Amino acid sequence: MNLAVDQSAETGPPVVCLPMFSMSRAATAAAFRPALAGEGLREIYLDLPGHGDTPANCPPTSQALLDTVCAWIDHHLDTPVLLAGGSYGAYLAAGIARQRPDLVRGLLLVCPGVTIARDSRDLPDDPPLEAPTGWLDAAPTGLRAHLDAALGHRTPAVVATVLAALHSGGPGDATFQQELQSGPDYALPDETAEVAFDGPVTVVTGRQDRIVGYADQFRAMRHYPRGTYTMIDAAGHYLPYEQPTLLRSLTHDWLRRTRG
Repeated sequence: MNLAVDQSAETGPPVVCLPMFSMSRAATAAAFRPALAGEGLREIYLDLPGHGDTPANCPPTSQALLDTVCAWIDHHLDTPVLLAGGSYGAYLAAGIARQRPDLVRGLLLVCPGVTIARDSRDLPDDPPLEAPTGWLDAAPTGLRAHLDAALGHRTPAVVATVLAALHSGGPGDATFQQELQSGPDYALPDETAEVAFDGPVTVVTGRQDRIVGYADQFRAMRHYPRGTYTMIDAAGHYLPYEQPTLLRSLTHDWLRRTRG
């Protein structure tokens, strides 16, 4: 349960923020701190095993990562807590709400993964939005195809922001991440379970997200009887860096509902 962590100085209710796959707690803070600012929350940003500054201290399976996060929360926090996550972090957060609802007071899921198998995802097939000439020039060649698929707000400034996030924080363990992503247990064993979580949930998706899409996330709302779903135009898989003002507004609504 030894996870690298950054925490804010506030003493309010804890909100635990989980990272996108391969990204660090510094990148997660850049994504969520502007949305949570001014709310008096104890913001907690974790590096998952094999990510950032946390060593690969568990088997390379999603269940092992989920169990490690649950053990950390059990040991360090009064529960239940607010959970927020992006992409893979949101996939784990939703899994925690299914398996350990006693730990979770509310969920903020941004561009969440719903199904791990790439060929099972319902992705948009619309052409990408127009972009200025050379908008990807600052990106390394090996990342350009990914960013072209991932980004809906397609400007050099957004690319620079995403690149800074991708390269922030500790180095992680690339071998562990590859074993996790390519292994037979990348999907949680209860990924398709019909389990409802009755706390306040906000799901935010990008209309141009060609990594996880937005349709699977809407269908998953049946699991959240107190859920709000929003799809944002001109936003893709890196939505917190693409549309921070809209994410802040939706986050404040979610926090209001968790306090009701």
